[in-house]
Amino acid sequence: MKSKVVILFIIMLSIFITACSEEPDSNTNEGTTELSAKVLTVDLASEPVSLDPHAANDGNSLYVMNALYDTLVQLDTDLTIQPGLAESFEQVEDTVWEAKIREGVTFHDGSELNADVVKANLDRVRDPEVASPLGFLFDMIEAVEVIDTYTVHITTEYPFAALPSHLAHPGGHIISLKSIEADYEAVENGEPPFASVNEAPVGTGYFKFDDREPGESIKLVKNEEYWGEQANVDSVTFKFVPEDMTRIAELETEEADIVYPVNANDISRLEDNDQTYVKQSDSASLSYVGFNTEVEPFNDVRVRQAINMAIDKENLIDGVTDGVALPAIGPLAPTVFGYSDEIDPLPYNPEEAKELLADAGYPDGFSTTILTYDRTTSDSAELIQAQLEEIGIDLSIESMEVGAYLEVTANGEMDMFVGSWGTVTLDADYGLYPMFHSTNAGAPGNRSFLANDAIDSLLEQARKTTDEEERLELYKEVQQLIIDEAPIVPLYHSVLLAGLRENVDGFYQFPSSFPFLRDVTIDN
Repeated sequence: MKSKVVILFIIMLSIFITACSEEPDSNTNEGTTELSAKVLTVDLASEPVSLDPHAANDGNSLYVMNALYDTLVQLDTDLTIQPGLAESFEQVEDTVWEAKIREGVTFHDGSELNADVVKANLDRVRDPEVASPLGFLFDMIEAVEVIDTYTVHITTEYPFAALPSHLAHPGGHIISLKSIEADYEAVENGEPPFASVNEAPVGTGYFKFDDREPGESIKLVKNEEYWGEQANVDSVTFKFVPEDMTRIAELETEEADIVYPVNANDISRLEDNDQTYVKQSDSASLSYVGFNTEVEPFNDVRVRQAINMAIDKENLIDGVTDGVALPAIGPLAPTVFGYSDEIDPLPYNPEEAKELLADAGYPDGFSTTILTYDRTTSDSAELIQAQLEEIGIDLSIESMEVGAYLEVTANGEMDMFVGSWGTVTLDADYGLYPMFHSTNAGAPGNRSFLANDAIDSLLEQARKTTDEEERLELYKEVQQLIIDEAPIVPLYHSVLLAGLRENVDGFYQFPSSFPFLRDVTIDN
């Protein structure tokens, strides 16, 4: 009887061991159980405008696309240009750059990266029929020539020292040739440009597109065939959560692992919770008030200067960022090449501001409207509203969703607006040329619609010289001229604030504000 019991026990034990051996291996991505998968959730303030890198230049689009695509050259976390999809990139003549394309790289659709693909991308972003809002990044390129299967020559109209920095911008993200061809075909069939790529984005990045719920989220999964160092998590879901406090609550309740942005007034709340913390990083961004210089009364420089002199930046920084920001003396942050601390800002002087308004024909002030798109810009507008009231300006605040805000300000359908600009390339050309050159009026960046021949000339000279000292001198001169012309009120350079769960490590944020998620780990 005992021997039967022993035999039965052995049979049952062998069945149990066999069953256990058939469980999915929790250390492999294929067959990873939902419980053991490393799933990252990131809350953003709004949905991307597009996932086509030639279509969108707004922050939320770039935050997602940064994980989907690669560029020919790229900034590392030491902010140094390094090889990317190009193994090497060098200037072989004054106006000719040679890119040696990395061999063996495949896109998420299985197609191969080669010189023809690179040429197709650079031709597309410069194609006037496509009308990319990022075309200005590469408008100095005259020709892209395929030399052999993995070699490309890029010829510029003039020597352009900042070309590597421009190619490292997300506008230089490389998409598959199949995607480009499909989009051109869709356009021929009456579809708008960019729609095809936005629906099915295909890059070479360490994550690849998986799914989206419009208005809710976008899911990316790990690219197991990535040519470089692979991501540490199996997937990342970007959720779109417009309300600051809702993002904070989701971080606290583990519905999100990372939230961006965090309002400075919420830092203490997250730091006081032992399950969350705030990552602070230097930025290359500028928060500013913009004027539509094409409409009255903002077509008068005296009015623009008066408003500059009526805004107390220190008071605003304390009220909006809880003191966690750097007052802006001009349009460039100290992290940007070309920044100068030798320029003279317009001083805070409400009495002189009143005199300027009177000289301009507005002794009793006037009424106008300012546009905002989130809690921070609305908080800024409320403080500015109170300050401008002191010089007789009655300021109404209108807040709208960020997509509508971008469209309205791109079309010049506003008086004033609270905006921001990130100098993604960390070079003054990108910090100034898009925002203040007359050819970039509207969506490319010049939302103040400034048209000033002297500023245009200086910006053109600065981008054409290869002498570093000469560039610095030209940028100092043009920054002073921009301050004097006052198309904007430079407010502050923000500190980037991201909220994280305490078990999240390896998160890095570039001064441009783009998150770098490849090295992120989650301790379950």
